[in-house]
Amino acid sequence: MGASLTENALTPLTIRPAVIPGELDLFNSFPYTLNTQIAGDLAAGRRRPEWLWLALRGDRIVARAAWWSRPGDEHPLVMDILDVAAGHLEDAVRLVETALPTPAPEYTRFLPPDWRRSDADTWLTVLERCGAKPFVERLRLHWEPGTPVAEPSGRLTFRPPRDAGELIDLMTLVLEGTLDAYSRQELTRMTAREAAAEQYREELARYPSPPEWWRVATLPGGEPVGFVIPGHNGYNPIIAYIGVVPAHRGRGHIDDLLAEGVRVLVAQDVPRIRAATDVGNVPMAAAFGRAGFHVFERQFDMTW
Repeated sequence: MGASLTENALTPLTIRPAVIPGELDLFNSFPYTLNTQIAGDLAAGRRRPEWLWLALRGDRIVARAAWWSRPGDEHPLVMDILDVAAGHLEDAVRLVETALPTPAPEYTRFLPPDWRRSDADTWLTVLERCGAKPFVERLRLHWEPGTPVAEPSGRLTFRPPRDAGELIDLMTLVLEGTLDAYSRQELTRMTAREAAAEQYREELARYPSPPEWWRVATLPGGEPVGFVIPGHNGYNPIIAYIGVVPAHRGRGHIDDLLAEGVRVLVAQDVPRIRAATDVGNVPMAAAFGRAGFHVFERQFDMTW
């Protein structure tokens, strides 16, 4: 700490965007799971050079921050990188205060599956100093080829949605009683129909994978029970969304839906399947466990 204080006193702090691609290695000098994705994100338009920021003392990087969005978006959707060198918490605070867009997007960090907060989490302290508050912890889940896939139970029939309207109708229904923190937050500022339509438009419809993968589950008489959205988000094959309508909950249909989503992706010969659910969504986490998914990371989200 003493050496850092001396350095801080003698070497001016510089806060600026990174010069890309020339400073990409410098930016990635902090170890983090997203480092391997940054070059590809820049090429795909998910990041911009002006969204990658450095705090420097001389030629030494003492903190970094970065933002991400979907290709074509004008503004960043999420802040997903913040790293701090030992003894440079105040420098990191100044970095975030300088670079943070208005309005401030949420912050997301990927952590080991057994993570619990400690004094080593200086990134969290910096964000709280800048006004962010913890919002939700999520489980990030992984399925590997060779894991047994349940055979169809015969209780349900699966087909693609007839059109966007049918899927949005079902998405609206499954928001009743949702345990998902982001969905619950959205329902405080819009109707369930508006929230479903926004999620369809801003997320599902923008996946590079075809909507022909999506499945609606029906009873033998044709009544919809729920849906599952297998897809690809540009990084991984995923189970993007899954839901059972309130009238048919508590009957084990979630297992049939999840198994069908896995079967759809397995038919594409995918190398893995990823998914995520809130720590507080115990029933969904249990369903993923029964389907052979295991927790490989935690996700910690904060909002301003």
